[in-house]
Amino acid sequence: MKPSSLNKYKAFKAVDLPNRTWPDNTISSSPIWCSVDLRDGNQALAVPMNVSQKLELFELLVEIGFKEIEIGFPSASETEFNFVRKLVEDKLIPSDVRLQCLVQAREHLIKKTFEAIEGVPNAIVHIYNSTSPLQREITFGGASKDDIKKIAIEGTAIIKELVDSVPETTVDLEYSPESFSDTELEFSLEVCEGVMDVWQPTPEKPIILNLPATVEWTTPNVHADQIEWFCQNLKNRESVKISLHTHNDRGTGTAATELGIMAGADRVEGTLFGNGERTGNLDIATVALNMNSHGIETGLDFSDIPKAREIYERCTQMKVPDRHPYAGDLVFTAFSGSHQDAIKKGMDRIGSSESKWAVPYLTIDPTDIGRTYEAIIRINSQSGKGGIAYILDREYGFDIPKPMQPIVGSKIYKLADSKGMELTNQEILDAFKKEFVNVEKSLCLNEYEILHNEGEDGQVCCKAKILTAGKEYEIKGAGNGPINAFVNALESVGQKSFKLTDYRSHAIKGGSDADSAAYIFLEGIEGDGAWGCGVDPSIEIAGVKALVSALNLLKQN
Repeated sequence: MKPSSLNKYKAFKAVDLPNRTWPDNTISSSPIWCSVDLRDGNQALAVPMNVSQKLELFELLVEIGFKEIEIGFPSASETEFNFVRKLVEDKLIPSDVRLQCLVQAREHLIKKTFEAIEGVPNAIVHIYNSTSPLQREITFGGASKDDIKKIAIEGTAIIKELVDSVPETTVDLEYSPESFSDTELEFSLEVCEGVMDVWQPTPEKPIILNLPATVEWTTPNVHADQIEWFCQNLKNRESVKISLHTHNDRGTGTAATELGIMAGADRVEGTLFGNGERTGNLDIATVALNMNSHGIETGLDFSDIPKAREIYERCTQMKVPDRHPYAGDLVFTAFSGSHQDAIKKGMDRIGSSESKWAVPYLTIDPTDIGRTYEAIIRINSQSGKGGIAYILDREYGFDIPKPMQPIVGSKIYKLADSKGMELTNQEILDAFKKEFVNVEKSLCLNEYEILHNEGEDGQVCCKAKILTAGKEYEIKGAGNGPINAFVNALESVGQKSFKLTDYRSHAIKGGSDADSAAYIFLEGIEGDGAWGCGVDPSIEIAGVKALVSALNLLKQN
């Protein structure tokens, strides 16, 4: 922004916490997870989900493994109310899943919420009211701290009285001092303890105190300080589950959550892929997979993240960005040549599934979350030999010799540069074949045959028909193998102006069982050189075709 605008803003006040312990802590176990996709995420959509869309997303959340799901704000609209009732009446609620409903601390709304949850086996009634100075002054017209605390306490008392009205439902309470992130810590604590005095939680039946960063005002370390200060000063801590609910206004919602867990939080609320107001809620998939990448069990199953993304995008009409952690189209992709080469070398070293993952630039194995290796390396003008070699090897079975890789890479990424766009795998294969495989230009091989029982002293004899300079010749030669015999045969028509210095061959992996590939390097009389590749069902003929390819490319150079 313009320097003249900076005087509008001031630094966020730090927390006085000289004995903070969270910087020395590590995350060793997962928190309780609560998905708020169907409420917080839904209210942020331009077109909120209908009942069928919410049901499909609910089923996905259950499949992933969420045991606490905030399903809506049933007192806010008929759609929200009817969705809760459908879950109850159609018996769609797993016995081990607690349904959470949000409601403002207002009596008629609380009563409507209890009508909605009647028959839910296990329910969390989530009550909230705003507590920050900004909200007290603007939203509540200058309400005092006592006024705000009274709203929370009276709302809790109403919920407690209504518990007996739903005898088939086990009701737990969650209280959120909305805008905790910019409320005075002492006042947040006072309000929360006032709620606890009414609810009377126990270690066996704890209350959930949700401390939301409703707006992300400051750095993640200050958020962690707020959480640790609250945990240190809260009475009857053993009867409370401290819950986090971060947003992403500063782009650090994930970091704030992870540091908040280190600071003592027990529970995390968020959404799939960070859907939510403004810049969004915490992305639970990211935090859970971050833990998985450190070997921590989370209880959530993101082993098929493409499926989760597909359902999420269909139900919400939102798009997961290409660079979104884990789920984006490009997150397991390398365009840079040096990155591609390092990934290829790392992938080549990976052994069994029991091996510890260690591949440069890839924090996890993409297959562990339903992604595929095919998308790891993609080729454009910034790419290098390693990436192209990786594609040709992994996708099409060509194990190109390392000395040949820079030559192939140069040709193909020049093509990408000229096109000004990314090349598909098929375009890479087509370019490789056009430039290096079975190349016939000034010299064409029309026939080749090994003559059995004609060689002396173990030599191999061959007969071939070639076309060069517009004339067809039938040539014969003998040597210590089919290729050497063909080289000697070429001398008879003045084609021996080279030295064969490298030859390799292999069966083409993943292709037809009959396909073989050979690679030959020829050194010219002037010190120049060329690589050629031959492909044929016969490994001997593949070698001969590789020689013809290399000779044509040597003459071309």
